[in-house]
Amino acid sequence: MDMDERFEWRETYFILFLAAKRPSLQQIEKTVRKLGSHFEFSGKEVDEDGLLETLHIRSPEDHSALEIDYLVGDEVRMQIDELVKQMRGETAERAKLDLLKKCDARFEVMHFEEMSDGGDRDDPDEEFDPSALLVVLEALVDLTGGVGVDPQSGTLL
Repeated sequence: MDMDERFEWRETYFILFLAAKRPSLQQIEKTVRKLGSHFEFSGKEVDEDGLLETLHIRSPEDHSALEIDYLVGDEVRMQIDELVKQMRGETAERAKLDLLKKCDARFEVMHFEEMSDGGDRDDPDEEFDPSALLVVLEALVDLTGGVGVDPQSGTLL
């Protein structure tokens, strides 16, 4: 993340969706602003149609930041094929798996913790809070009509 060295990577999530439903930067900013006024935007990159390529979202009160990158192509298809194979027996996730099979694009959502002075925090009032990640993920899944994925556990969100 190009914010600065105070941010330490924690985890990465994916949102898989149909490329035809790729939202514009303007749609994403509007959606995230509805979640709270504390979100700050930077690192904005769009294609010629104004569709999101990259975005950084910082939540100072949560001591966290997100980097969202758009990907499409063979890497995404291979990831989806692998997820479908892993979850083939999951009947509770059938609707999400059916949707997942149709997806051809993804947002890679990297979650960072803001460290104070380059180290761990000693002040309990400055707690890292993962809620920014969770609410933004849910909002982007709704916006794209896609499926959220925790790749570490293979869980569909």
